[in-house]
Amino acid sequence: MRDCDDPVFPHMKYAILAVGLGGAALIGLVAWFGAQTIGQDVLRADWAIPATIALHLLQLFLSGVAWRISVGAEKPSTSIYFRLRWIREAVNSLLPVAQMGGNLVGIRMLVLRGVPGSLAGAGTTLDLTIEALTQFVWTMIGIAVLATISSDQSWRPWLEGGMIAMGLGLAGFVVAQRAGLMRLIEALATRLQRVFPSLSMDQVRGLHAELMRLQANRGALAQAFGIHLFTWMIGTFEVWVALTAMGVAIRPTEALVIESLGMAARSAGFVVPGALGVQEGGFILVCGLFGIHADTAIALSMVKRVRELAVGLPGLVSWQVSEGKRLVRRQRAAADEGS
Repeated sequence: MRDCDDPVFPHMKYAILAVGLGGAALIGLVAWFGAQTIGQDVLRADWAIPATIALHLLQLFLSGVAWRISVGAEKPSTSIYFRLRWIREAVNSLLPVAQMGGNLVGIRMLVLRGVPGSLAGAGTTLDLTIEALTQFVWTMIGIAVLATISSDQSWRPWLEGGMIAMGLGLAGFVVAQRAGLMRLIEALATRLQRVFPSLSMDQVRGLHAELMRLQANRGALAQAFGIHLFTWMIGTFEVWVALTAMGVAIRPTEALVIESLGMAARSAGFVVPGALGVQEGGFILVCGLFGIHADTAIALSMVKRVRELAVGLPGLVSWQVSEGKRLVRRQRAAADEGS
């Protein structure tokens, strides 16, 4: 049994608490707006679920391409980056890791495939930064489209306030990188090595220098930026297909707004595993701007969650299979050395 003073224990307590609160919020929303009605809407959209899965796999593939460009290493191949990006999202979406654990898993798996630790860490940090910046741009596009198609402008104050907060957070993250955030991580790793002698400093040494080198490659930055922005846009078709399958007449511009602002709400709820309840609340608010009932908005979120499980669970299995094979190889190597 873990002692309460173990630093991992409070983290797990907060993660369990977040899951409990998010799950309770989700159950409360479903119960309030009618579980039967929501279930019927989801079943009505059953034929659209394979299409949403295919669209999301395309998003993951393109995200893997952008990640490879950000890292800038010739190996591993694009197909490997696709698989690792799949695993990365599966861990972030389905495990209580506050949207960060999957990124650490991704870095580790890159290192195991021959990418130097500093390059894997710096490239993944750059990829995360570009992904966040493109989401900011994507959300701004959604707001601009909403402003042109909606006569009701009551949404302006809270959306503009949210965008200001998001912009300041992103600017702070970028400035921190330029100011030496990675040097701080290198220094912390040096201290951790005193406690964990087995920790290899080769994995973190030179993080700042690598990140600055990668950021100087304007061509690669532009390519990764364009791919990530297009990847966000693909989600518009997912929303349009799902709502059309439910019998909701929706224009592509409305689907664009729902996807861009709905995903912004999900990202804002990153501290809650899977954004449980947060994603549903975001869709209720955004769909309401177009007269779409709350039960349909929750059903749309449920379709996305079914897709998330259908894609994410195999990703987790693939990760564990890889770790299992690696463990077997290590045990065999140890046995061979012992004999």
